[in-house]
Amino acid sequence: MPSKYEVCFADEIPAGGRRIVDAAGRSIGVFNIDNRFYAVRNSCPHKGAPLCLGVVEGYVTGERPGEFTFEREGEILRCPWHGWEFDLKTGESVFNPHKVWVRSYQVSVETEARVLATAEAEAADPGIETYAVSVETVEGRERPVLYVHV
Repeated sequence: MPSKYEVCFADEIPAGGRRIVDAAGRSIGVFNIDNRFYAVRNSCPHKGAPLCLGVVEGYVTGERPGEFTFEREGEILRCPWHGWEFDLKTGESVFNPHKVWVRSYQVSVETEARVLATAEAEAADPGIETYAVSVETVEGRERPVLYVHV
């Protein structure tokens, strides 16, 4: 079963944005595509380039010469070294999806009360009134947290 690694709060990666993190010794890029999150290994299978530093675009298709349509905008990651293109949702290459791909990872978004700090008095002094303290939310509200499963 994969381990779960905290990436950041979900609102820290805007739509169209990315964050590169280290999880279990692997460099992984987490991308926000229309407020859905996807993660791929930050290594191009061609020559090991830092794939997640590449341009995120779509691609052009056409039924016949002279006609073209721009599709899947913001879903295709292009390697910064040699231009190999990968689908961010699946990790499959655009040019040969059955034989070439980059490892993709499950991403979860979870909202939960998190205990960030706890304090309790150890030795009670009868002259001082003490209380157990815990902090369960950040900035007075719960924020969704992103996790990548490696």
